[in-house]
Amino acid sequence: MPKDRDSHKEACSFCGKSYDSVQRMIHAGHNTFICADCVELCYSIIKQDSVRPAQPRRRMHVPTPAEIKQGLDQYVIGQDVAKKTVAVSVHNHYKRLLHGEEEDGVELEKSNVLLVGPSGVGKTLIARVLARTLDVPFAIADATTLTEAGYVGEDVENVLLKLIQAADFDLERAEQGIIYIDEIDKLRKTHHNVSITRDVGGEGVQQGLLKILEGTTANVPPQGGRKHPEEKYIQIDTRRILFICGGSFDGIHELVAKRTNQQIIGFGREGADDEADIGALLARITEDDLIKFGMIPELVGRLPLVAPLMPLGEDELMRILIEPKNALVRQYQKYFELEEAHLEFSEDGLREIARAALARETGARGLRSVMERLMLDPLFNLPSRPKGATYMVSRDVVTGEQPLLEQRKRKGA
Repeated sequence: MPKDRDSHKEACSFCGKSYDSVQRMIHAGHNTFICADCVELCYSIIKQDSVRPAQPRRRMHVPTPAEIKQGLDQYVIGQDVAKKTVAVSVHNHYKRLLHGEEEDGVELEKSNVLLVGPSGVGKTLIARVLARTLDVPFAIADATTLTEAGYVGEDVENVLLKLIQAADFDLERAEQGIIYIDEIDKLRKTHHNVSITRDVGGEGVQQGLLKILEGTTANVPPQGGRKHPEEKYIQIDTRRILFICGGSFDGIHELVAKRTNQQIIGFGREGADDEADIGALLARITEDDLIKFGMIPELVGRLPLVAPLMPLGEDELMRILIEPKNALVRQYQKYFELEEAHLEFSEDGLREIARAALARETGARGLRSVMERLMLDPLFNLPSRPKGATYMVSRDVVTGEQPLLEQRKRKGA
């Protein structure tokens, strides 16, 4: 802005704020000014007006449960029970959307899904691959960021805003989307809360989620955050949105064991027996177990399908390293190919990586941590090394007893 202009006399022609009270003032000519805040407000109004009203819904192709599971199999290793449960639920959900157009008087209820299993076993991945397979908008929400209305944090309607944004503000597509609410178990009721402090992030949020999970016309603030009485809202029908909720529900297997009077032989002992025992108990979770854990009955009733995911053992982690389309081994081999080199893994090397990841107790997430540490120095040095070399990752390389060295020249190099 030119220095010869008297900034003390400048004020926004729209809101009246002075030059000194705003971050930036724009001169529009003829003694007219607009501040950065008003520019942002104008943009939000234009963006809000660009929200397209729902048009007559186009018919979508609904894959069979077998086709949906086949799509999941390409990325999610194991967890067959969970994948079948989700595949049937998703197929029926989208068939239900098409059925609604026929108006024969039979109303099909929505079947939202609850995924229960330890961290890193594929809960979020299942939801993400589903959305990709079906080519529908997808949004992830963290339940721990949501708070009861009137308190600092996000309203439950902000979950819907993420889906609307993922659909590029096309309400028709948004209403065919999938929302994954992660860590819903962290909303459990505080059973022994005798404090005057409200449980603003627990039972109150569960109550707030009831309506949108069941199906309602929700008012969504276009800019997120808390609702304002003078704000114009985006209205979206949640009856057509599929909700998948997930959580680790730490300790719920003990409630199942107590209910079934089952002695858990593996508890307190490391290894596959312990994982098998926990997995067997997760497969027997009932609504009563979820309620005793701290979920309110009304919310449990809106998540009628419970799909347990089993803890991952060493063998499953080895398969995750090499079998999925985007397997970590394939990704790092691609990095080496881009540097005109070749990366190989011995079986004992893969098993040692799986064993190291298992020790971290973070499921499949531990594999990436181990691989990042293992490949840091090789990827740092590789661009400076001679081209056409082959590198072998053995057990000794993984344990650090031996560096990852060039093994031999590739044929034809």
